[in-house]
Amino acid sequence: MNEIGKKVSKAKSAKVARTPDFEIGGKKVPAGTRQIVDIPISLLSNHTPVNLTVNVVHGKRPGPVLFVSGAVHGDEIVGVEVIRRVLKSPALRGMHGTLLAVPVVNAFGFLNHTRYLPDRRDLNRCFPGHSAGSLAAQLAHLFLTEIVEKSDFGIDLHSAAVNRVNLPQIRVNDDDQDIMAYAEAFGAPIILTSPLREGSLRQAGKEAEVPILLYEAGEGLRFDEMSIRAGVSGVLRVMRKLGMTSGRSIRDPKVAPFKSSSSHWLRAPVGGILRTFKIAGEFVHEGDVVAAVSDPFGLRDAEVVAKHAGLIIGRTNLPIVNQGDALFHVAAIKRSSELQERMDAIETHLQSDPLLDEDEII
Repeated sequence: MNEIGKKVSKAKSAKVARTPDFEIGGKKVPAGTRQIVDIPISLLSNHTPVNLTVNVVHGKRPGPVLFVSGAVHGDEIVGVEVIRRVLKSPALRGMHGTLLAVPVVNAFGFLNHTRYLPDRRDLNRCFPGHSAGSLAAQLAHLFLTEIVEKSDFGIDLHSAAVNRVNLPQIRVNDDDQDIMAYAEAFGAPIILTSPLREGSLRQAGKEAEVPILLYEAGEGLRFDEMSIRAGVSGVLRVMRKLGMTSGRSIRDPKVAPFKSSSSHWLRAPVGGILRTFKIAGEFVHEGDVVAAVSDPFGLRDAEVVAKHAGLIIGRTNLPIVNQGDALFHVAAIKRSSELQERMDAIETHLQSDPLLDEDEII
């Protein structure tokens, strides 16, 4: 049994007369209840308080502690909606363990429609942070100590930057095989193994021995229904895998995710007007023309050609580009005659997933 499985098994088999209160932010949440806890971060210049707000769902029965976070980058709002729908899901009734739902980690960026903190720092490059450091460092430290270190597992929800879009995908550490079963259970179209980045939440989680799945989907400052549904279904599937919810809570994915251990960007050969011939979720073969860049007069065309076969997992939405701009993110996948059929089946399954909103019943 891997380390994640041992933690889950230990939590489920704990013999206690009563599940103890869950303590967070100086508050106690009784078993079988939900409570919104505001953990102070700072005061704005006009004396308005800013909090790290956590919705704590503490089950009556023992089990693992899972955190789900959104808007670490303030403009990546797909995760906010995913968490809102998860919290409305009937699957949480009778839940084992504890869910720490943090829809908006970076409240400063969220309110200002920007990726960054007011000090222009990227929160996902500031972990583990410091209680006496910059604003970003203090928020990173607070999130790590109050949320991550109290958890057994985490799911961090992201999207592409503004004016880009990502195909729903899970990213995991390239040297951590224990977490792969949970990545597969999530059921996103593709699992991309990628190295840890210095200062990232994933790196901090590894150092704290808390495995973290990173979900990427959709576009900054935009809602994308397929990305939201894939995220909601994925979170609930991971909860089921952890033993927190029943097996009836959500359907299994009908098609296994693709897996890739490398990816690359296709960049604009010149500046000009971009015309794209491929979208996220399509396969390309080596030598395929995926786009063309023209001057405004239509006198010259520069083709953008696929260097290797793979699946497009991200792309720009801007038609005006400069030389060297990243246009298409392609994950390397071995060529097969069934690849596009599998991808089409995955998209059909995602589109047919229930809304899992307050007016829906699973």
